Amino acid sequence: MGVVAGLLLGAGLVLVMWAVTSDPAAARHTPRWQQSLADLLVQAGAPAVRPAALLGTSAGAAALVGLVVAGLTRAPAIAACFALMAGYAPMALVRTRARRRRAAMRGLWPDVVDHLASAIRAGLSLPEALGQLGDRGPEELRAPFAAFAEDYRVTGRFAECLDALKGRLADPVADRIVEALRLTRDVGGTDLGRQLRTLAGFLRADERTRGELEARQSWSVNAARLAVAAPWVVLALLATRPEATRAYDTPTGALVLAAGGASSVVAYHLMLRIGRLPEDARVLR
Repeated sequence: MGVVAGLLLGAGLVLVMWAVTSDPAAARHTPRWQQSLADLLVQAGAPAVRPAALLGTSAGAAALVGLVVAGLTRAPAIAACFALMAGYAPMALVRTRARRRRAAMRGLWPDVVDHLASAIRAGLSLPEALGQLGDRGPEELRAPFAAFAEDYRVTGRFAECLDALKGRLADPVADRIVEALRLTRDVGGTDLGRQLRTLAGFLRADERTRGELEARQSWSVNAARLAVAAPWVVLALLATRPEATRAYDTPTGALVLAAGGASSVVAYHLMLRIGRLPEDARVLR
C-alpha cells in the first residue's frame, strides 16, 4: 500500500506541476505563415492537404529535378536553377488554383447572401437558414454548409459550428457573413435582412468592377510570365550542348545564372505587385 500511495502522490504532483507550468494559449497558437498556407490550400480546393505535406512535396520535387538535371548536364549550377523552379512549382499551382477559385466564389457570394436573406424573411432560424444552403445554395458551396448542418444536429452549439464553417470556407466574405449572424444570435436585432441585402449589393458591384479590371490587365500579366519563362527555356535548350554546360559549370557561369534568376524573380514580382488588385484579408478569422 505504501508503494501504491507513493506512486499516486508522485503522479498527482506531476499533473499539478504540468497544469501550472503549461500555457494552453501557447499550445493552441499556430504560426501566421502556417495559417495563411492552410487558408490557401482551402481556397485552392484541397482542404485535406496539410501545409507540411505541401512543403514536403516542394522539397521532394526540387530534390528529384535537381538530381535528374545534374545527372544529365553534369552542371550543378544549372541543376540548382531548375531544382528551385521545381520546388516552387507546387506552391505556384496552389496559388493559381486558389486565385481562380476565389474569382469564381466572388460571383457566388451574392447568391448565398440572397438565400440567407430570403430564408430569414421566411421565418427560418439562423441555423436552419445556414443549413438549407447545403441543399439549395450554389453547387460549389453546398458541402461546407451541409457539414455545418450536420455539426449543428450533432452538437447543437451554434458558435462552435460557425467557427468550423469559417475554417472550411476560409474566405473574408464568409467571415463577415458569419460574424453578422453570430452578432445577431448573441444580441438580437431586426435589421439583419436589410444588412444582408446591402452586403449583396456591395458584393455584386465589387465583382463587376474587379472583373473589368482583371480583363484589362490580363495581357500584362501573361506578358510578364512569358518574359520570365523565355530565358529559362533557352537555358534548357542550351543545356543539351556539352560546351554550354561546361561554360556554366564555372564560378562565372554560376554568377550569371544567379544574377539572371534574381532579376527574373524581382522583375516578375514587381510586375505582379504593380498590377495586383487589392485582396480582402481575413481580419475576422
